[in-house]
Amino acid sequence: MFVDRVKIQVDAGDGGDGCRSFRREKFIPYGGPDGGDGGDGGSVIIEAQNGVNNLAALSHRYHWRADSGQAGSGANCQGRSAEDLLIQVPPGTVVIDAVAGHTIKDLARSGERVTAAVGGRGGKGNLHFKSATNRAPRQWTKGQAGESRELVLELKVIADVGLIGLPNAGKSTLLSRVSHARPQVAAYPFTTKYPNLGLVRLDAERSFVMADLPGLIEGAHAGAGLGHEFLRHIERAGILVHLVEPLPADETDPVANYQSIRNELALYDEGLARRPEIVVVSKCELPGASEVQARLAATVGRDVLAMSAVTGQGLDKVLGAIDRQLAAGRATEPAA
Repeated sequence: MFVDRVKIQVDAGDGGDGCRSFRREKFIPYGGPDGGDGGDGGSVIIEAQNGVNNLAALSHRYHWRADSGQAGSGANCQGRSAEDLLIQVPPGTVVIDAVAGHTIKDLARSGERVTAAVGGRGGKGNLHFKSATNRAPRQWTKGQAGESRELVLELKVIADVGLIGLPNAGKSTLLSRVSHARPQVAAYPFTTKYPNLGLVRLDAERSFVMADLPGLIEGAHAGAGLGHEFLRHIERAGILVHLVEPLPADETDPVANYQSIRNELALYDEGLARRPEIVVVSKCELPGASEVQARLAATVGRDVLAMSAVTGQGLDKVLGAIDRQLAAGRATEPAA
């Protein structure tokens, strides 16, 4: 099961109470205070980790609570501090405060982490209050309460290349042809219910991650057809490969379909509309594909590629264009 959005409650552990205690030893009439401090409560930490593919492990548990610190005791014994609770999520997870609505942290890379709830500090024992004028202090403090927060975790798939287009445009077939990914492929629309990732190897030194994103429909920017669930994954893609079906089953115009998807991207996020895009006519073995390719080229004002994931025709040109676009993007990135 692929899960890319969950709501959880995180509760950090409370600090342990301080201790009020006095030495009671033979031959020491003025033993003095010896109450130890309480231990700190555990914090809740969320960490991005490679190998975690989605948020399914978090979907069946709402409350996540770290342990509390132990209370102090006599003989100046400090209570044991609790261990932090670590929640692992996939890289690309955005941690959002569910109440305030603001983003706490965007865990874009593996190893990045955020303390979602801070554990309470341990209380002070009466030994802490000993002074020259207060030799038998009876003061002690309770441990602080740990933080509590409701969070929304949203996964935005990280990929070098995102495949977009209307349902049944051939995105899953292309991904399965050029990588070892095995997305569901069928001759009906909306086969893909969630993003699929595949590693495409060009040679021993060159490779990139390609994401097969669920098909978009008109009105996706407003949430139609789970539009927001799909569109947020496109935000992470470095470049877009827009597949256009030359002979749609519903007999719609391929050029109008292309413009419809472009419009949805712009309405959702203007930055997506400016993202580097490679336009490809899929299923070029079908009749009329060359005509659609020419019409699209006239519409976008640049070259439009054609390929068939079934026969392999044009695949090398598409992969070459992706490689060149990625190389151009890396060349323009500022030096670290």
